[in-house]
Amino acid sequence: MMKILIFLCLANLLGLLEGCQLPHDWRPQTEACRAELVETVVFAKVLALHKDSYSVYNYLPWQYNSDLFFSAEIELLCDQAWGSMLEVPTGSRLNVTGLGYFPCHSYTVMENNSYYFFLRMDENYNLLPHGVNFQDPIFPDSPENHRMFASLFQFSNCSFGIDPQVYTPDWDVQEDHRLLCSTVQRALLEEEERVKNLSQKVRMLEKANGHLREKVKNLKRSLRQATIENKEALQAKCLNKENGGKDSKTSNHKKVLARAPKKPTGNRLD
Repeated sequence: MMKILIFLCLANLLGLLEGCQLPHDWRPQTEACRAELVETVVFAKVLALHKDSYSVYNYLPWQYNSDLFFSAEIELLCDQAWGSMLEVPTGSRLNVTGLGYFPCHSYTVMENNSYYFFLRMDENYNLLPHGVNFQDPIFPDSPENHRMFASLFQFSNCSFGIDPQVYTPDWDVQEDHRLLCSTVQRALLEEEERVKNLSQKVRMLEKANGHLREKVKNLKRSLRQATIENKEALQAKCLNKENGGKDSKTSNHKKVLARAPKKPTGNRLD
């Protein structure tokens, strides 16, 4: 027992180290919602537990220690409650594998106890717990669970002394007018998908708007640079023109001085 507890502690520690993160858009669902989405629901008693060898359903780094994994032999206490995967009557015995202690969750049962099971069947026809929405697929035999599942399904042909039904006269009326949780869930998922698509479009538009802003900024920068260059060119042209005018006046003045008559240098004879 101590050995198993040590392994469980290590499993929890490994789960924390590896993250065991749920999807970012994960939302918890009620048992009623998951009962509508599950493949099969049965009410059964656990007759025996068997150690399970390593398989793709019970992977752990210490997978060769079979103390952590087991399968359960169960006996149906009522006819199948929900799902078309199975058609088995009361008293049928089935083997459920994929039980044990995993990195991020555990599926456990005890001998001689009764449970409501959410089950699914894999491609090899193995029965496995169906953890819809990453939540617990096994529910103990209790008055609360009896009331909950009796309000969802009509169990029939139960074994002697087993009566999970809590039937009331208005049960049929409630069933006729009950809004299926799966329908609501589908509508919520569709709305979340629509919001997700709109958010993606908004991000794309914001990105395009950012590109346009950057382009406008570059155009303004180029316009300012061109304005400065034109202004400098105009100033240089005006300066050259002024310098050209001064040079022309100086040249004309020199020409006038060059043409001036020379003064006589000697005595003039009469």
